[in-house]
Amino acid sequence: MRQFTSLRVALLTLGSLCFSSAYAASTLVPMSDAELSATRGQALMSMSYIAPTDSANLEKLRDNSSNVGFYKLGLDAEVELNTNIRKLQLGCGGVNGTGACDIDIDNLSLSGISDTNDGRASSSAKITNPFIEFAIKNPNSTALREVTGMRVSAEAIEGLLTFGTENGPNKSGINSLSGYMEVAQAGGTVKVNPVSGLRPADVNNAQISGEACGYLACVPFQTYDYTLNLTTDAAGNSTDKLTGTLFLPQQTITGKRISVAPLKATATVSGINVSGNIKAMAAGILNLDKSVTGSINNLTVNVDISEDLGFFHKANLNGSPVSLSLQGNDIRWPGSKSVAQRGWWLELSNPIDIGDITPVDSVSIANKTIEDTLALVSQKLSTGTRGDTKVDCGALGLLSCIGGSTINIGNLNLAGATPVQMSLSNLVLKNQSFASNCHGADVKFC
Repeated sequence: MRQFTSLRVALLTLGSLCFSSAYAASTLVPMSDAELSATRGQALMSMSYIAPTDSANLEKLRDNSSNVGFYKLGLDAEVELNTNIRKLQLGCGGVNGTGACDIDIDNLSLSGISDTNDGRASSSAKITNPFIEFAIKNPNSTALREVTGMRVSAEAIEGLLTFGTENGPNKSGINSLSGYMEVAQAGGTVKVNPVSGLRPADVNNAQISGEACGYLACVPFQTYDYTLNLTTDAAGNSTDKLTGTLFLPQQTITGKRISVAPLKATATVSGINVSGNIKAMAAGILNLDKSVTGSINNLTVNVDISEDLGFFHKANLNGSPVSLSLQGNDIRWPGSKSVAQRGWWLELSNPIDIGDITPVDSVSIANKTIEDTLALVSQKLSTGTRGDTKVDCGALGLLSCIGGSTINIGNLNLAGATPVQMSLSNLVLKNQSFASNCHGADVKFC
């Protein structure tokens, strides 16, 4: 005890001597108010306030009668974080109704960006300038002042955010979500199953019409029966898949307790060989029973995709502001893009890159889409000139079409034609595969 006391006295004495020596070496100089005002420095913590009448108050712009101020406590620093959350549930039941949660996510992971298990587990996401903010109603009245919302946010997050355990035919990860996010523009390739043995009854008895042209005249024709193949080669073989380019424009996913994202994309399919047999009436009097050949190119398809959020598994956060808020009524937080609805709300402000949206599995063209395509074919075969879009009967003129065994509809370019519609759902996307945030190749979550 005596030795400890002596050591403490010695340390205190040494500290006093050092302080006295430093003080003796310099003299404090008084500063004016102007000099103090001009002095700048960097603090670890910062505080700010946005009044209800401030131009930066987006809530006032949303609702002119609103009287909400925002108090913000920020950390001016970069924070690194690697985390796994097995079950994240917020706002279950409560004001938004029973039987569901505002946010319900299984197996959520945040890490640095890597394609390997060890790489993710050994890295961290970078969170720049995190802060906590309070929405205060009637901030200037001590009697009526109340907290109406709180959010935890950051100016930017760089890292990899994943949901679920793996990318496959069974959904996992996001069960429900209340919030706002933008999906960045993306592209991919879609494989389309060929069609064999198509009959009129399959496509609402859609007919194929057009004009067959010789040297001097064109004769109108209309089918009343056909068996068609839409495949990758003229012989009608159906082993190979048709391919098309898929384009997803930037779009928003938002709502309260949503589980499905309605997305809109376009696809362009070329190299569709048409083969089979048609029975047609030409000039209203001639019965034709012919085989048919030709191809269709640049067919544009508007694709409505109903994608369960359980098939979204990966989001690259490339410096996106992120906020998680809880509010008693709808609020537009400062700097946000959305109106945070009552309850829990997650906003990812910058567009999220989901990468290549190529579906893992091939898709089938719905009969209604084929019906609309045949209407476009008929329109092409009925307009333009011989050798352009109308059927060209060749060197023998109309006799070649009437007397021959084959009608060649040519290579129809449908570029610029009205797009046809197609609906898809719950696509397993190629680029949504991810490595787990765990050491060890066989571990899916830890």
